[in-house]
Amino acid sequence: MVIKKICCIGAGYVGGPTCSVIALKCPDITVTVVDKSKDRIAQWNSDKLPIYEPGLDEVVRECRGRNLLFSTDIETAIKEADLIFISVNTPTKTFGNGKGRAADLKYVEGAARMIAEVAASNKIVVEKSTVPVRASESILNILRANNKPGVSYQILSNPEFLAEGTAIDDLLNPDRVLIGGEDTPEGHAAVEKLCWVYEHWISRSSIITTNTWSSELSKLAANAFLAQRISSINSLSAVCEATGADISEVARAVGLDSRIGSKFLQASVGFGGSCFQKDILNLVYICECLNLPEVAAYWQQVIDMNEYQKSRFSAKVIESLFNTVSDKQITILGFAFKKDTGDTRESPAIHVATTLLDEGAKLHIYDPKV
Repeated sequence: MVIKKICCIGAGYVGGPTCSVIALKCPDITVTVVDKSKDRIAQWNSDKLPIYEPGLDEVVRECRGRNLLFSTDIETAIKEADLIFISVNTPTKTFGNGKGRAADLKYVEGAARMIAEVAASNKIVVEKSTVPVRASESILNILRANNKPGVSYQILSNPEFLAEGTAIDDLLNPDRVLIGGEDTPEGHAAVEKLCWVYEHWISRSSIITTNTWSSELSKLAANAFLAQRISSINSLSAVCEATGADISEVARAVGLDSRIGSKFLQASVGFGGSCFQKDILNLVYICECLNLPEVAAYWQQVIDMNEYQKSRFSAKVIESLFNTVSDKQITILGFAFKKDTGDTRESPAIHVATTLLDEGAKLHIYDPKV
């Protein structure tokens, strides 16, 4: 089987840009992005896309209607596809066992059940959602439990390492592409087919193949390490303010050490976005479930440091205004969690704005992309 048609379930921050770039680089493959939300699909088919990402408009404009389709007809897309990406939301659970830390896989499960119901031929199913936690195991169990005679599935893990604001460049020139599969002849064959798709524009030496669980854990580990760096530099910003040192000078000096590197060493109000907090909380939860409380406590401290930084910043604003902001007009420039995106998920600006509102301030918030 040669991959001629790809279907992606979920038209969000992962599915939309990823499939647009695949369509751009693989003109011989028809890529259909499907979503239950009619509004979201209508936006993808319009001149105003539902997400802001530098360079995305141009890619979509070039491919849309040629070999890139956006549709709400999920069933047809699944039936016709050789390979299916699952790129649905995996939020942190808000109730029950693991509340506040474990990933809620209900959307992943829903997608898997729909594939099992609709598929009439063999499929390669690729989990690409932003928080993979043994999700491939869940998907496989659902697909095999609802298997139609003569239909077989291979489950692959292909985590995304996109940073919002640079997603298109991250897709076109990735540090690495990670593909995990089952250690069986069929699993290896499925991995090779996905490798073939990426090899349209990425050299084979940049494609890493592993077992499924290694692939999933690597995603959590990478985000945990990045978030840890932000919390580390933010912890030192408090020391700098107390001593008169300059945090940007410290960060530059540390970043020039080639063993450490310069990225993710910018002190700020704290990290936000859709991945870091929920991925680390997820890692904490996994460590606790594996009875590794010291490891869990270590990574929890990265989250705690982030909360401390946000609270410390808000307190400094109030302190600088004579300890009262009641009825004072305060302008906040920027509300997204960082520059070059319209995404406000877990934005530190929300924490700061909420604190100032609770203190009676009158806020004026401006962000060109939110």
